[in-house]
Amino acid sequence: MLFLYDELSKQDTVRHVLVRHEQAAVHAADGYARSTDKVGVALVTSGPGVTNAVTGIATAYCDSIPMVIISGQVPTAAIGQDAFQEVDTVGITRPCVKHNFLVKDVRDIATTIKKAFFLAKTGRPGPVLVDIPKDVSAHKCEYEYPKTVALRSYNPIVKGHQGQIRKALGLLLEAKRPMIYAGGGVVLADAAEKLTKLTRLLGFPVTNTLMGLGGYPATDRQNLGMLGMHGTIEANMAMHYCDVLLAIGARFDDRVIGNPAHFQSEPRKIIHIDIDPSSISKRVKVDVPIVGNLSDVLDDMIKMLESAGDKPNPVQIEPWWKQIEEWRRRECLNYKNSTEVIKPQFVVETLWKITKGDAFVTSDVGQHQMWAAQYYKFDKPRRWVNSGGLGTMGFGLPAAMGVQLAHPGSPVAVITGEGSIQMCIQELSTCKQYRLPIKVLSLNNRYLGMVRQWQQFFHGNRYSESYMDSLPDFAKLAEAYGHVGLRVEKPGDVEGAIREAFSRKNDLVFLDFQVDPTENVFPMVQGGKGLTEMILSSEDL
Repeated sequence: MLFLYDELSKQDTVRHVLVRHEQAAVHAADGYARSTDKVGVALVTSGPGVTNAVTGIATAYCDSIPMVIISGQVPTAAIGQDAFQEVDTVGITRPCVKHNFLVKDVRDIATTIKKAFFLAKTGRPGPVLVDIPKDVSAHKCEYEYPKTVALRSYNPIVKGHQGQIRKALGLLLEAKRPMIYAGGGVVLADAAEKLTKLTRLLGFPVTNTLMGLGGYPATDRQNLGMLGMHGTIEANMAMHYCDVLLAIGARFDDRVIGNPAHFQSEPRKIIHIDIDPSSISKRVKVDVPIVGNLSDVLDDMIKMLESAGDKPNPVQIEPWWKQIEEWRRRECLNYKNSTEVIKPQFVVETLWKITKGDAFVTSDVGQHQMWAAQYYKFDKPRRWVNSGGLGTMGFGLPAAMGVQLAHPGSPVAVITGEGSIQMCIQELSTCKQYRLPIKVLSLNNRYLGMVRQWQQFFHGNRYSESYMDSLPDFAKLAEAYGHVGLRVEKPGDVEGAIREAFSRKNDLVFLDFQVDPTENVFPMVQGGKGLTEMILSSEDL
């Protein structure tokens, strides 16, 4: 890649950020893309550079994040000769990219890069990789970067079928137990405002998936909270017992509906809007499929409703709302706070209070991720950045770097665990080099928490290899990297520590919270069970 780096040194339009590990490079580009609606770009070398990047690429692929990865390759003549640092990049990445290219002629680079960005951003977004052999990057040619590009075999549908939209509205207006189920596609399509407008026009309850948080304001009364494996009672029960379900930019995945057979045991009509036709009826058969860009389809639905003057009859759905309020009164996210030991839920709630819900929050994967999703109320889209589909530990810190670089004046927080943070902790060095004032909140329970929870529930309390008994002093480690480190052990010190961290506008602050190691995430739906079969507390086991 040295020829590319040589050219980077001759210009100042494109900013290069040197991370410490290629996985982090892709995660940082991912965080940049999720928080901005722009295409993230990562640059890696051949061999281990590419293989290190695969985890980040697969993370972006599973969550449909627009990204272009440019990789170096051995010289063209050496491909297939087992050259130094050679891997079959196209072959290795094929299952986890939207598309990939191997450029064999310098004259094709400009057009290929244009195609890569076009593919990454249009239709269902995703990562696209461009592999460039060393001799190709060494050559020079006259070129013109194309203004537009067309691919004969790639023409994603944008406008939804008008007849299908009218049919969907007919079902929604007749519904007695309606439900709106919104996924990450709402955020990716920048359709949050239109979803909010449609939901309020209809007066229906709405739920967001883990990836869809912020797609509808969490503090709004019509929002029933997140659904799925760790969703609220009201969201899961309403999802299961509704008679008309409007699914928007979601995919009915296993963590959302649990057992498909159990979910389909209750009769209902399903309307499914998605940009990707392959996602429709993939796991659950739907009645009214609508393929199109969510923003355009929702716009058409709103216009049709307003022009016709139609609205659902509030009296017709009043009993449904009463039932929902009964479920809601169970307050399933309540937890018993303590003056003796820090509860992880309390840390997240305090973060939300201090930042007034306005921070960009990234997370790693595990219990802390679920507590962040449950207790930080996201009212705005693109503020919640986490690895949903792949569930990648080590994602939080590098993703936060991308977010902070994209939003230099904004508060950015990482909610992590002592297991996850060590996966890419070397990026504290990158944060120091580029003066990134991220706030890291580690919910340190000395366990791989979600693993321990499953072992407690389903494996007879046999905590095989889930206890972290050789942890560093994270506060001192942060200081060794040149940052501020704080160890917090008492509940009474939580608020003060978080306020101090955010008052230090120019510093990265690592907050190592010593939290209750016995705390579990509730509600919980066991794998293979249905949405109504929730575990609400340890007493349910």
